[in-house]
Amino acid sequence: MRGYALYLFKRLFQFCLVVFIGINVTYLITHATPIDPVEQTITAATAFGTTSPEAIAMMRRSLQDLYGTGGSGFDQWLAFWRRIVVGDFGPSLSAFPTPVSTLIRRALPWTAGLMLVATLLSWGLGNLLGGLAGYYRRNRLLKFAGIVAMGVHPVPYYIVAFVLLIIFGYLWPVLPITGAYAQGLQPGFSLEFAGSVIRHSLLPTASLVLVGIGGWFMGMRSLVSNVVTEDYTVYAELAGVRRRRILGAYVMRNALAPQVTGLAMTLGAIFNGAIITEQVFGYPGLGSLLVAAVHAGDYSLVIGVTTVSILAVSFAVLLVDVLYPLLDPRVQAR
Repeated sequence: MRGYALYLFKRLFQFCLVVFIGINVTYLITHATPIDPVEQTITAATAFGTTSPEAIAMMRRSLQDLYGTGGSGFDQWLAFWRRIVVGDFGPSLSAFPTPVSTLIRRALPWTAGLMLVATLLSWGLGNLLGGLAGYYRRNRLLKFAGIVAMGVHPVPYYIVAFVLLIIFGYLWPVLPITGAYAQGLQPGFSLEFAGSVIRHSLLPTASLVLVGIGGWFMGMRSLVSNVVTEDYTVYAELAGVRRRRILGAYVMRNALAPQVTGLAMTLGAIFNGAIITEQVFGYPGLGSLLVAAVHAGDYSLVIGVTTVSILAVSFAVLLVDVLYPLLDPRVQAR
């Protein structure tokens, strides 16, 4: 138990270090851009009228306090981290004066819900089919599934997305192709709204699952192909243990540990796929929010979205590191 506590402490320290470095790199990159949010806001505010120099100077001081850009570079960095600790990224430049945290709070559930469901579906189906294909190697149907998985996996995501858009949006228009729910529908906890959300998420989810399932399928099939040659598996077969039990308790369980690690990494990086997904299907999540922020030069919003992504990826890796010794007894917590 003491060894596991030391292991946990090391992983927590690594988590904090990675988050600290990642957010600082984001801060340096965004502040290296020539865009000054204070001057941009002043220009937009004074574009349609004349304002006295005193009023402009007063506005500049207020905005510098608001955006945390006043004082030296070190003072700005300290002000930035004081806001990060309390989850305050300041106001959005493109949607002034709405706070960045409010915009992220609105968009995050859409991205998390869509990408989480798609990732878990592709992981579950890919591992199940890959495990069966690796164990029942002579099954023709599973062989065909492997050929399809290997054929679809290298195809770029946006190609699959556009094909689904053409088929189900134009040739056979049975599914909505843009948005998260029907226009004019009031969001709320109702069956009508839930049904609309599910219908609008079918195409984005299907495109993500079709592309993602191939990688999990091939990985699991390779792992199972190695496990079935292990001595304990061969001994169980010779001892007359039922094949279903061998597949579940001996083969799939031992082959699944590396796939759990891959799942955590994928869950942490769901925001990467959200950018393409939400642009293709017009989904109102963090991906669309980030693209709009980059186009508008809204570096406060860029920092906010990037910080959330860094925290998600780092936490997913931490979760796997903490749970891995518990999932696989062969792994020692050192």
